[in-house]
Amino acid sequence: MIFVLVYCTAGISGGHINPAITFGLFLARKVSLVRAIAYIVAQSLAAISSARLGKAFQKSYYNRYNGGVNLLFDGYSKGTGLGVEIIGTFVLVYTIFSATDPKRKARDSHVLAPLRIGFAVFVVHLATIPVTGTSVKD
Repeated sequence: MIFVLVYCTAGISGGHINPAITFGLFLARKVSLVRAIAYIVAQSLAAISSARLGKAFQKSYYNRYNGGVNLLFDGYSKGTGLGVEIIGTFVLVYTIFSATDPKRKARDSHVLAPLRIGFAVFVVHLATIPVTGTSVKD
């Protein structure tokens, strides 16, 4: 899903679908402050709207799974959970910076960048789901 979202939105917004990525690009001075704020507000409103739609259409599942809130699994401390999420987010941001680097050769075109990003999200999910249920999304 991430692959498709990034591919479809790359020409419009540069594929910004995650506030952590937008913030990272802002810190790297690849996005202006005004644009970063606009993207983060839009991303947050989209997340809120999606949660409300999910609750409206699937109220029993929403209530059964606490609205999709991720919790630490038994045997892990809060520090471990925080560390896992920070590392997972770093891996995602690093992959995005690497996959979208304009200095890459033509053979590493923008067509493959969404695939690399989607694969990074997949790998991060595999690593973090057993600890926190993964909060590194979209």
